[in-house]
Amino acid sequence: MGLFSFTQEIAMDLGTANSIIIHNDKIVVDEPSVVAIQNKTDKVIAVGTHAHQMEGKESPGIRTVRPLRDGVIADFDAAEQMIRGLVKMVSSKRRWFSPSLRMVVCIPSGSTDVEVRAVRDSSEHAGGRDVYMIYEPMAAALGIGLDVEAPEGNMIVDIGGGSTEIAVISLGGIVSNKSIRLAGNDLTADIQDHMGRVHNLKVGTTMAEKIKINVGSALEELDPSEAPEPFIVTGPNKLTSLPMEVKVTHQEISHCIDKTINKMEAAILAALEQTPPELYADIVRNGIYLAGGGALLRGLAKRFTDRFQIEFKIPEDPLHAVARGTGVALKNINRFSFLIK
Repeated sequence: MGLFSFTQEIAMDLGTANSIIIHNDKIVVDEPSVVAIQNKTDKVIAVGTHAHQMEGKESPGIRTVRPLRDGVIADFDAAEQMIRGLVKMVSSKRRWFSPSLRMVVCIPSGSTDVEVRAVRDSSEHAGGRDVYMIYEPMAAALGIGLDVEAPEGNMIVDIGGGSTEIAVISLGGIVSNKSIRLAGNDLTADIQDHMGRVHNLKVGTTMAEKIKINVGSALEELDPSEAPEPFIVTGPNKLTSLPMEVKVTHQEISHCIDKTINKMEAAILAALEQTPPELYADIVRNGIYLAGGGALLRGLAKRFTDRFQIEFKIPEDPLHAVARGTGVALKNINRFSFLIK
């Protein structure tokens, strides 16, 4: 009858900051990569947004865990529980049995064999029957709409939460790549450190993230239409613990994150140096594509364009490019030879 052989197909962008699931060509889950666990029983009590709301506010009996660090699984058990919780969100319908899952999961291009195995094991333990993996830059290229199997070079710079993936793609393969464990979370940490060191203001990760979103900038001088209003930050003084307010501008933030962006530029240069001349000419002609949440940082594309004399392009919805590309790979599992089985 086939009644108990129901298979659910999902594509998952398992990110350090956020995890996204695509089902039937739609983003059905977009949640922070956080789980809340009861200390006594190790039972998961919340996943995603609900767990994220608990971060920094936990009682002694509860701990919040981010299972991924620098783009790879750091806590195997928590990752498995998080994947289970996210998959349950895909459908609210109650079933008599759990469907078997066919999954495509994206991974950093610099993943080691051990890290790849950790993703596979976590996915299989969470119910995945057929688990395929795709490298993040390839997924980003598919999500942007590039023909990854064409005989021409395209360069992708995917700046996520925990890692920055830089890759040159041609003929369905990654010709040269550079993966660095440095990305959006490091920019947030720079801001957090700066606020404490310069203003004696204690800010948590969540507030530092808000500062980055509201006044984050890769350039001191922005176009007037892009320049944000100063952001008021409230928090305790590190020395007196009394409340204080600090007005933060985009110029100030551009200075404090400058060193991290310099390291990203060095990684992009290293990837360009490894690129064969014929493909390099294609990249100069086609431009370089920015993807991931880091692509949304004000002035970043212009800074990179000025630095490398190659146009950096921000596609529509760069935040979800990797997830959408993973969805494209799911629909074409039998066609794409670069998928890892």
